[in-house]
Amino acid sequence: MIYKGANVLNEHKKKNLMFDGELEQITFLDKRVYKVGEGVYYPSVTTVLQYMPKNKFFDNWLKDVGHNADLIMRKAAQEGTAVHEAVEELIAGKEITWMDDYGNAKYSLKVWQMILKAAEFFQVHKPEIIAAEEFTFSHKGKYAGTADLIVKMDDEIWLLDVKTSNNLHRAYDMQLSAYAKAWEEMFGQKIERTGILWLKSTKRSASNKKGVYQGKGWEIKVVDKIEENYDLFQTIYKLYELENPTTKPLYNQYPTKVKL
Repeated sequence: MIYKGANVLNEHKKKNLMFDGELEQITFLDKRVYKVGEGVYYPSVTTVLQYMPKNKFFDNWLKDVGHNADLIMRKAAQEGTAVHEAVEELIAGKEITWMDDYGNAKYSLKVWQMILKAAEFFQVHKPEIIAAEEFTFSHKGKYAGTADLIVKMDDEIWLLDVKTSNNLHRAYDMQLSAYAKAWEEMFGQKIERTGILWLKSTKRSASNKKGVYQGKGWEIKVVDKIEENYDLFQTIYKLYELENPTTKPLYNQYPTKVKL
């Protein structure tokens, strides 16, 4: 996303933007697709799930916030990105600091609190990391996406998705199942459990119960109906195909200068 004040030279590193200084143009990828082979493109899992019918709660929320909806969603997306990047650095063994060398906060308090909650999960339960931010795709299902975490906990293989939203949507369950199926297809490893590492949970404390993973303000929301959720995902995929009979990237080019 390019916004006022953004550094285009830094932003171009993202997947949906290419900057050519010599041609003085910016090329936007206006459709979220992944290239998985020569001339072969699959939609992202999240793109497919956008075709899931919205419930009445979403409609009511949209009425309440009105024109602020885009701003709220953009801010939430930025918070989620910051937390995901921090989790990736934690897994890589890096130390994360709230402030820079000059005493300036690098994260908002809300984001920093979620980073600390994620760190607590890893410190307390010590999951064995198999993969993080792993690109996955399915030739059978014709979709692609990035799985947040593949871990081993209590002798079981889990696929976990890190969520920073205020509420958990039903679509998240289908997202997990799609990633699980793609992982199994690509690597031949069975995903036994799926769950959401929810960093805005209302849980007040840790639990001593076996198989329960939670702390103050966070929890692993277990989502185990992989087959059932994948069937639902395939149904949503059919709705996606109705509007998108062919999947290919849509590029729009814009000059970086204009003069009358």
